Amino acid sequence: MAIKITDECINCGACEPECPNNAIYEGGNEWRFADGTTLKGTITTLRGETLDAEAPAAPKEMDVYYIVTDKCTECVGFHDEPQCAAVCPVDCCIDDENARESKEALLAKKEFMHL
Repeated sequence: MAIKITDECINCGACEPECPNNAIYEGGNEWRFADGTTLKGTITTLRGETLDAEAPAAPKEMDVYYIVTDKCTECVGFHDEPQCAAVCPVDCCIDDENARESKEALLAKKEFMHL
């Protein structure tokens, strides 16, 4: 599963630089598939959507940091544990029960984003 940031977030920003996929964004900021990945131009996502990897997408949250589920690999293939959760001082980086994925799916997502 992916990780999510709860409303208890204090906006300290400790998690953002720890993410190897650049999947964490400050509230109110747009995100892109291309940010922190090798994806460029027109791509077809693992969900079958065709889009421009460099096009901005609407923020998922406005007031607190957020994690883009489609980019989160729970640090699989990079680290032994999700780094955002490891550094969060208020333990607001938790498992997202609405985004369950196998280790194989998380590794496939990593490979897709980091050719």
